[in-house]
Amino acid sequence: MRYVGDHRRQTHSRIVESASYGLRQNGAEGLSVVELMKLAGLTHGGFYNHFESRAALVGEAIAFAMDQTAERWKKLANRKANEDRFGTLIADYLSSRHRDNPRQGCALPALAADVARSSPREQRALASKLEKMIDILVELLPAEGPQQARQIATSTIATMVGSIVLSRAVGAGKLSDDILDAGRMTVCGRTHKRQRRTAKAMSCDKP
Repeated sequence: MRYVGDHRRQTHSRIVESASYGLRQNGAEGLSVVELMKLAGLTHGGFYNHFESRAALVGEAIAFAMDQTAERWKKLANRKANEDRFGTLIADYLSSRHRDNPRQGCALPALAADVARSSPREQRALASKLEKMIDILVELLPAEGPQQARQIATSTIATMVGSIVLSRAVGAGKLSDDILDAGRMTVCGRTHKRQRRTAKAMSCDKP
């Protein structure tokens, strides 16, 4: 019956979305199957009707979280003039809002270290979505050749993720804010130098 199929898909999606928020808040190793199902308001008895393993759910939850970030980037970029898009994304990512809200933030600072010690399936899920995030930044660097743009985009994400990880690790305060500021200055300064744009065009002011 169609209702049964639709209900199953909706339940599956709800489990993935709830797990995604929970994993970003607690880490990839911080929640058991029982706890992950409880986040969706379900018992663990039906888990294997939807997923073949915990790794399968974690992989889907990571993909969901990274898709959320990619969609946010696209929406932010579409609201700005071409020359302001790159800086806008950097400022939004390296913000106190993002630092203080891991549950709905990017999966990379919250989960990358855990995934590095997890199954190949989870690692492939993260790598696939990371490639797409890199592609989004590449599109914002039209003045660069493809290879150079990809290098800039990859190093930008690496710098931003590291900055968020450290800013969270030291707790909210001056040092945490200084880390975010340094991340913005590093990324935007590097990109400005390479692209030879005006400081205003490549500004990464706090949002």
